[in-house]
Amino acid sequence: MNIPIDLNWIEAVMLASVRFTTFIFIAPPFSYNAIPAQIKVMLSIGLAIAVSPRITQNYHSLDTAGFLGALVLEILVGAALGFLVMVVFSAMQSAGNLIDMFGGFQLAQAFDPQAMVNGAQFTRLFQMVTVALMFTSGAYQLVLGGLTRSFTALPIGGGLDLAAPADAMIKATTQMFLASVQIAGPLIVVLFLADAGLGLLTRVAPALQAFSMGFPLKILLTLTLVVVVFVALPQIVESLTSQAVSLLIGVS
Repeated sequence: MNIPIDLNWIEAVMLASVRFTTFIFIAPPFSYNAIPAQIKVMLSIGLAIAVSPRITQNYHSLDTAGFLGALVLEILVGAALGFLVMVVFSAMQSAGNLIDMFGGFQLAQAFDPQAMVNGAQFTRLFQMVTVALMFTSGAYQLVLGGLTRSFTALPIGGGLDLAAPADAMIKATTQMFLASVQIAGPLIVVLFLADAGLGLLTRVAPALQAFSMGFPLKILLTLTLVVVVFVALPQIVESLTSQAVSLLIGVS
């Protein structure tokens, strides 16, 4: 029995799976620690096999030194693209952190080993809701589609222009801070006005000790008005997904 083995195809799929694996271990929602590492590796290999017709067209077998260099390059490309997606979706975590800080929940910080997030209630809640919405809405498919298109502009074993990822990271960080303020902005304004109102009331009637009501009032306002933010979360996740995909395509 003669079983032909295509070494070019095997090498290309191995290198592609390295890019996929690095990306999946960094980028949300796949980076969530509740997903076993074995599943992430199996998913990476499956995706590499799925895109093999595209990546093996112009691939030529490399020597040992060239293969090791291409391996390191694929790790760098996957890490850079995964970091871009992670930065974009960190806007949700930052928005939850702002709500915790202005709403009086910051003292109840805890570390979530599943999401690798250190924050209070709304920080962790926004992170979990983002992961759930990305899976239920199919946003993860768009992210994987953007990564798949990177093999066209950044072929296996090809070069990498470090200027493009650096510019994209700066742009992604700026968008992350802007998006977090936009998400939590209305609630922050209401909490600020509540503090200003309590300050004016203390000046008018110092005997009332209005600031003693500050914490329960801000917690009540936060729990009441955060519903408005949750209603808008699907549209926010959709917008963040579009930004992440555009950054992936821009780097590619």
